[in-house]
Amino acid sequence: MVGVSSEKKGEDPKNLKRKPANVVMKYMQDFGYKVIPVNPFAEGEIINGETVVDSLEKISEPVDIVDIFRPSKEAPGIANEAVKIGSKVLWLQYGIQNEEAEKIAENSKIQYVSNKCIKQEYQRLFQKANPVFPVLKN
Repeated sequence: MVGVSSEKKGEDPKNLKRKPANVVMKYMQDFGYKVIPVNPFAEGEIINGETVVDSLEKISEPVDIVDIFRPSKEAPGIANEAVKIGSKVLWLQYGIQNEEAEKIAENSKIQYVSNKCIKQEYQRLFQKANPVFPVLKN
């Protein structure tokens, strides 16, 4: 998961648990998924029980889904990293879309999903639950 938040100096540690990427990471872990946090400014820190790496290329095990919680303009670079590590899916969270990243994924036969929350899609498909943000419900 690219863009998981780390604790900032002077920040209340409770805030970390409320940040969207961290909420989604914890949720997916609670349902048995291994989620590796990627944050170049927090390498070596522990978030939700996992050691943070600074890039996708530092992950030493197979990666099925690269889930992006970063600005759209960063998506092409992350897409290229996803290709290098052999990811099967490039997932861009709500509000994140990038045509160049989509082309990179498509040209590499990686499934591309954008502007959707992986947590909400999991709930919709496997739990038949209402999304966290009902106003965004289709």
